[in-house]
Amino acid sequence: VQLQASGGGLVQAGGSLRLSCAASGRTFSGYVMGWFRQAPGKEREFVAAIRWSDGSTYYADSMKGRFTISRDNTKNMEYLQMNRLKPEDTAVYYCAAKYAYGSSWYHIAGYDYWGQGTQVTVSS
Repeated sequence: VQLQASGGGLVQAGGSLRLSCAASGRTFSGYVMGWFRQAPGKEREFVAAIRWSDGSTYYADSMKGRFTISRDNTKNMEYLQMNRLKPEDTAVYYCAAKYAYGSSWYHIAGYDYWGQGTQVTVSS
């Protein structure tokens, strides 16, 4: 399995970015795809997740209303639309995949596959 994240960059506070994650190497119908982020000096944290089969979503409370996760099954792509960005959103963002059953979707250790990360920097 390979996950390739892209779309990061530098944006001013209040702006928007859309991250993409290209997934390959298997059928993901039984999987959950997630986004995590890690800011300098901080632990990696859960952002959002989506179940590949039916599009069910789950968000960290602090992301609700600003971030939207989606997927395109036909292209094996996962997306994270980030709006009203804040300087505290600055981090490396990672896409990840796990089997849909078992550990909670927000549980980092439950994810089996990780992309390489894409840097998001929000200037004030």
